[in-house]
Amino acid sequence: MALALLGLLLGAVALPGGRARMHTLSLFNTVVSEPGPGLPEYFAAGYIDDQLLFHYDSEIQRVQPRAEWVARSVDPQFWDGQTMHARRWQAWFRASLGTLRELYNETHGVHTIQTIYGCVLRADNTTQGFYQDLYDGRTFLTFDKETMTWVAADIGGQISKRRWDADVAGSHRWKHYLEEECVYWIRKHLENGKEVLLRQVRPTARVNARPSHGGLTTLSCQVRGFYPRDITVAWLKNGEVRQQETYYGGILPNGDGTYQTRLTMEVDPKIGARYSCLVEHESLWEPLSVSWEPSSGRIPIVIGVVCAACALMGVIVGVVLWEKSRSGKRGAGYAVAPGTKAPPSLAGDAQRC
Repeated sequence: MALALLGLLLGAVALPGGRARMHTLSLFNTVVSEPGPGLPEYFAAGYIDDQLLFHYDSEIQRVQPRAEWVARSVDPQFWDGQTMHARRWQAWFRASLGTLRELYNETHGVHTIQTIYGCVLRADNTTQGFYQDLYDGRTFLTFDKETMTWVAADIGGQISKRRWDADVAGSHRWKHYLEEECVYWIRKHLENGKEVLLRQVRPTARVNARPSHGGLTTLSCQVRGFYPRDITVAWLKNGEVRQQETYYGGILPNGDGTYQTRLTMEVDPKIGARYSCLVEHESLWEPLSVSWEPSSGRIPIVIGVVCAACALMGVIVGVVLWEKSRSGKRGAGYAVAPGTKAPPSLAGDAQRC
């Protein structure tokens, strides 16, 4: 019940034996009105999932593959053709930005146009295409490939919509790309880069507890070293998901290409409930669960105190015996008789701690 509820709340459930993931091909174009150091006037990039495929900007003036498996799987002449397309896009975006700045009466300051488009290939082989234009970070135009019409978000988008709706052939080309060509490239990239794109790295999970305000305890579940990026993590209290009481730290990249995340929750240790961090990931045959109970959180402290007491007692007793041996009770020339062993119990107990 808890696993099903977890998937319902957080949107993903790891099936036994792992689950096939969905893959996304995304292409980005950006033009800025006032370029500067480190910010070219125009740049473009392509990603499959979280892997950078290629990059182009108005300074290098050439499309460059950014993954080794991409470079070796495509003919070098392919990049010559892509460079020609990118340069045409650059000129088109520059003109479009000028038009929109006049349309919105914003001829001063820094302004941008961004285009995001691509497709999704799901585990059941269904697909979804998307296209979105943004001006200064606000959506002003999207493409509905089912009706082959452009959807405007504001007055500026209305003008572009009328012009683009009139280009029926252009709408057909976009529909073909989003439904056919884009999906073809996803499959091709998955075949060429399967060692990278289809790899699975199992996560590790660790639970820490630290005192908080008002006698509460903050529990932290650290999940590290997993790939792919999609993961589901939740705190359970007595077997029930506590989504509303948790703080999610987001998914962050590691330097080795894997990811990490953290989930925290404040609890009252006096309640005596059982808590566990549940992790679901496609690399796991079954969910990973790490438990914490209020009593277990105090055990290391108690053991440490007992060990310290044992060690201190051993030292004190040893000093007392040494002083007695010097006091002359046994005589100045007293020594342990040959074959006699010193009592091991006190020193032994201290060492065991």
